[in-house]
Amino acid sequence: MAVPKGKVSKARRDKRRSSTWKLATPGLVACAKCGAQHLPHRMCPECGYYNGRVVKTVKSVAAK
Repeated sequence: MAVPKGKVSKARRDKRRSSTWKLATPGLVACAKCGAQHLPHRMCPECGYYNGRVVKTVKSVAAK
């Protein structure tokens, strides 16, 4: 039967686990209208467009 030789400290245990649980960075796509980077299947925060139509009027675009 496998028995541990000694207590593993919390710091040692957490160091071992730290690199395994990293989250992947989200994939970004370029907006077709303005070219800004945004998350896929979401409105562009720079120009307010999604799927070729205006979803939200953004103040920075309205000022131009």
